[in-house]
Amino acid sequence: MLKLKDLHIEIDGKEIIKGVDLEVSAGQVHVLMGPNGSGKSTLAQTLMGHPGYEVTKGSVKFGGKNLLEMDPAERSLAGLFLSFQYPSEVPGVSIANFLRMIYNKRHSDQPAVPPVKFREILKEKMKMIGIDESFMSRYLNEGFSGGEKKRMEMLQMLVLEPSIAILDETDSGLDIDALKVVASVVNFLKKEKNMGVLVITHYTRILKYIDPDFVHVIKDGKIVKSGDRKLADELEEQGYK
Repeated sequence: MLKLKDLHIEIDGKEIIKGVDLEVSAGQVHVLMGPNGSGKSTLAQTLMGHPGYEVTKGSVKFGGKNLLEMDPAERSLAGLFLSFQYPSEVPGVSIANFLRMIYNKRHSDQPAVPPVKFREILKEKMKMIGIDESFMSRYLNEGFSGGEKKRMEMLQMLVLEPSIAILDETDSGLDIDALKVVASVVNFLKKEKNMGVLVITHYTRILKYIDPDFVHVIKDGKIVKSGDRKLADELEEQGYK
């Protein structure tokens, strides 16, 4: 569903990703691990269409289409989702209005859902991840703790129900309860919607709650080793050297 072939990426003329091949199919969980500066977040941001990153070689196919020819909005509407490491605050935009807007965009082939009906849809999804209904009227991420921001990212994912989700160090800095929330949403959408997942992380602790199909190690812009869950355990014990 998401297929990268010989992908090369530059930032300000410096090559960061130096030929990555990776294929994430529906219902699969891939984990990408590597030391700081290895290109993990560069890869995630590029896949979502960040204008600061330039693809100089290679291809990315998503659902059989050329992902690199789509703008970020088109990528999202096509079913690609990125959970940011540091979600932005958006003052003046209420959570309820924002989520209803993206829900209706995602389901543009159907009549727009009115506010009252959408609140019922949203309440059900908020209950799944332990977000109080009072959050509906708050501005998006404004004044939120790190854990609250990550819960909001997961709520957006539940609303959008993407085909492929990229989690860019979503587990960074989370306490155990917030970590379990992230995992529960990923596992739910994988099971119920056959969502494919690319988890980018430094740590193996999230793998206590999400069972990966594949683990990849990226170093100096290249995937240097791939394996199963055991590879992540080896990294935890031995490090990247």
